[in-house]
Amino acid sequence: MIKKIVIAAVVLVAVYSGKSQVMPTKAQWITIKSANLKCWECKERLENYLVSENESTMQSGMIQRRYNLLSGEVRIQYYSDRVTPDIIRTVFNNAGFDADSTKAEEGSYKKLPPICKRGEDGGGPQKGKLCHLPPLQ
Repeated sequence: MIKKIVIAAVVLVAVYSGKSQVMPTKAQWITIKSANLKCWECKERLENYLVSENESTMQSGMIQRRYNLLSGEVRIQYYSDRVTPDIIRTVFNNAGFDADSTKAEEGSYKKLPPICKRGEDGGGPQKGKLCHLPPLQ
């Protein structure tokens, strides 16, 4: 009798874990606003950091990103079973960028080029120069 119960429990666990692997959670979207994400160079720096973090620590939880440099926003599609909005904001902060109400990590922020700093720190686009477009090849 006990042997049958143990076998049934093992089968139920195997079936349940198999179903959870087959059916991934639905992807969700979050929009993150950053005061110091206004130019192409900043976008490239952040994108490179997000790609490396996504591959190494977030189990490929971020699927895609869409940048709007004029408004300083990034829309990120992610799997909520692998990464949370708070983790995504922390990754932004570790890269040196503000994320919504959270401020960039100071050491990383100091390493950013002047154009990628906040406006109140003298950063951002220079007057008369469009930097939200990629450079011409």
